[in-house]
Amino acid sequence: MIIYKDKLSGDEMFADSYPMREVEDGFFYEVDGSWQTVGEVHVDTGANASAEEAEETVDDTARKVVDIIESFRLVEQPSYDKKAFMAYIKPWLKRVIEKLPEAEQEEFKAKSQSAMKFLLGKIKELQFFLGESMDPESTMAYAYYKDGGSSPTFLFCKYALDGVKM
Repeated sequence: MIIYKDKLSGDEMFADSYPMREVEDGFFYEVDGSWQTVGEVHVDTGANASAEEAEETVDDTARKVVDIIESFRLVEQPSYDKKAFMAYIKPWLKRVIEKLPEAEQEEFKAKSQSAMKFLLGKIKELQFFLGESMDPESTMAYAYYKDGGSSPTFLFCKYALDGVKM
């Protein structure tokens, strides 16, 4: 399995065990999230309880979570408008370029403009997530619901990640 870590913070962002593909000219990994129930779940079988035995009770602490958010401890951030997003993204692009080998820097620059236009076009639909360290200068993950889907799809910048084989 490959774990993808943010080059800027070292936070684990996702793994290749999730359905994923490259989009926007290979700038992003698009990863499918899914809703899951975690915690204890009380199942009522409908059977009559015995009058002789004390009734067993289960603390119903079940909750619904998105698997990627839960597994990698991603932390949702407040929504951004275009102006606030541009204030974040311009310095972030510079930090990522500094971490890239020279051979990838020109490719990153060439693809980043259309990728940022893509994100800005979806800005009102996006949810923003930072890794576990919550470093405000690190790489964000972006989630949205495709065409009325019931589970979120995440976008991770391919160039800002290092794949580490586990």
